[in-house]
Amino acid sequence: MKTTTMGAFLFGVGMIGMLDGIVFHQILQWHSVNMHTDRVHQIISDGVFHLFVTLIIFVAGILLWKGNPQDSPRTFWGSFLLGAGSFNLLEGIVNHHLLQLHHVKPGAQQFLFDLSYDVVALLLLVTGWIVRRRTTSA
Repeated sequence: MKTTTMGAFLFGVGMIGMLDGIVFHQILQWHSVNMHTDRVHQIISDGVFHLFVTLIIFVAGILLWKGNPQDSPRTFWGSFLLGAGSFNLLEGIVNHHLLQLHHVKPGAQQFLFDLSYDVVALLLLVTGWIVRRRTTSA
């Protein structure tokens, strides 16, 4: 796998993880990584999550820096969207459905919120795949 492709993929993973943490954990305060504990441990679990996605963004930056500047912008954006969609789908299936560590918005209609999250992940994946496919066919 090309350095630019992997860097952009990881950048997508890190950025969507950061957006998840900022929007759902901090601004809306709908959930934390581990909802089934006290507030102090919820904040710690969110901090560990943010540290993890920050490290992913750091590694992505190094890979992108080492990547080929001649690579198509479609290579970057397609890989970025594939990374973001992969993170959201994996996180949604594992944390929301299988382990039930948390839900997008607990309470009434939590399944619809979780399902909507999964649909957005699939849209990111399909869009990224289309963009990448156009890169390879051009």
